[in-house]
Amino acid sequence: MNQAHNSAQLVAMIQQLGFLPLLDSGIRGFSAEDLVTDDCRYVVFSDGGWDWPLWKWKGQMISDGGLVYGKFFAGKAGFISRQWWPDFCNYRRSIHPAPAEGSIDEAILFTLAEQGSLITRELRAACGFDGPKMRSKFDGYVTRLQMATRIVTEDFVYPVDKHHHEYGWGWSLLTTPEQLYTRDMCQCSRTPQESYQRIFNHLKSILPQATDKQIHKMIK
Repeated sequence: MNQAHNSAQLVAMIQQLGFLPLLDSGIRGFSAEDLVTDDCRYVVFSDGGWDWPLWKWKGQMISDGGLVYGKFFAGKAGFISRQWWPDFCNYRRSIHPAPAEGSIDEAILFTLAEQGSLITRELRAACGFDGPKMRSKFDGYVTRLQMATRIVTEDFVYPVDKHHHEYGWGWSLLTTPEQLYTRDMCQCSRTPQESYQRIFNHLKSILPQATDKQIHKMIK
């Protein structure tokens, strides 16, 4: 497969593939980092600065490229095309049921439904996880809800310096897929097992180098 020189080329590849982890997936050659040219990967300069075009593209790829983004693959981030999202959502929600009434997971989703979208630290504070050592615990809940296709990343928000230049790694702006893409996009006419098999067969066809176990790990 050819390598992408810009975000538009990478988006086109993902639309064709349907699924693509951002970084190392455990499957040779199957990540956005693998599919971009060397000058789009992470580089550190002699003065301590850095550049990572691929990292900077993410927000635009979500908003302009018609892609869904979140921690979907074994707790790691990646992209899914909107064409494949209904099937992926259908299967994932069958193995990750809706949060129990009164649970922390439910409170997180209720807060997002009420607020629309929040960066991670705002969501954490709104849910009362502002005490010491609460950050990693809360991040675990959010990752679990992303794996369950209940939360997605809408965009990335960056701090701005005194010269009005963005800097740093940015913060994920979180929301629910129902709010971002409509409820209909999260529904599918197939059974969860039919959706699973459809995704499995597709990944098997585009990833001849992957084992069945590796593909199953991507989907589950």
